[in-house]
Amino acid sequence: MKVTFLGTGTSQGVPVIGCTCQVCKSLDFRNKRFRSSIHFELDDLSLVVDTGPDFRSQMLRAGIQHLDGVLFTHEHKDHTAGLDDIRPFNFKQQKDMPVFGRINVLEQIKREFAYVFSSKKYPGVPQVEPVEISDKPFSIQGVEIIPIPVLHYKLPVLGFRIGDFTYITDTNFIPDASMKLIEGSKVLVLNALQKTSHISHFTLDEAVSKAKEIGAEKTYLTHISHKLGLHDEVENELPEGISLAYDGLQVSLP
Repeated sequence: MKVTFLGTGTSQGVPVIGCTCQVCKSLDFRNKRFRSSIHFELDDLSLVVDTGPDFRSQMLRAGIQHLDGVLFTHEHKDHTAGLDDIRPFNFKQQKDMPVFGRINVLEQIKREFAYVFSSKKYPGVPQVEPVEISDKPFSIQGVEIIPIPVLHYKLPVLGFRIGDFTYITDTNFIPDASMKLIEGSKVLVLNALQKTSHISHFTLDEAVSKAKEIGAEKTYLTHISHKLGLHDEVENELPEGISLAYDGLQVSLP
């Protein structure tokens, strides 16, 4: 399995429009972050988690030629706004794109992309196949996917576990039952927005503490704000086995 970090930024991305802080002005490519998303590649199966506003640019940069489905963590715009750009995959693959999400996520998508689901469709609109999922494991082309329920303040969000890899973004609370689902993961991804307290995201210290509690062999931090600091400086503060993710980072698992 190969995992590519398509984006590791928060809702505004990095750099932030109009900001002149040292992070936003940095020339280090690791300080330039699209909105958070990852790509799974397992043999012939190709999946993306979330289609944020940067989806088109992410697909082009990563050179992704084929896509079998989209998993949605939740309904916020920075995770759904790029859905229209699945169209080239529709045209190339000549099939509807399965999109997997909780019922509230699918309903939100149907409202925000009403033209996709209209009874009188404009030619060339995205062709999607909504697939409702719950907290129960499900399979795509024989690959088991385990949803990991977490809370983004009071909003239910799903992380996902595939094999020894667990991806969790947009949370500041992981219930005990979900902690059990994460146990044994070799590679873990957690959000770490900034160093100061936030109502709906782990801070850097909270993410590090949770990573130590989970005990994965390697933890990568994502959904990073410009307020966290420069990549190389923050990286030097982290304990062994925990690193900041960056756009384009690839991780391989057996």
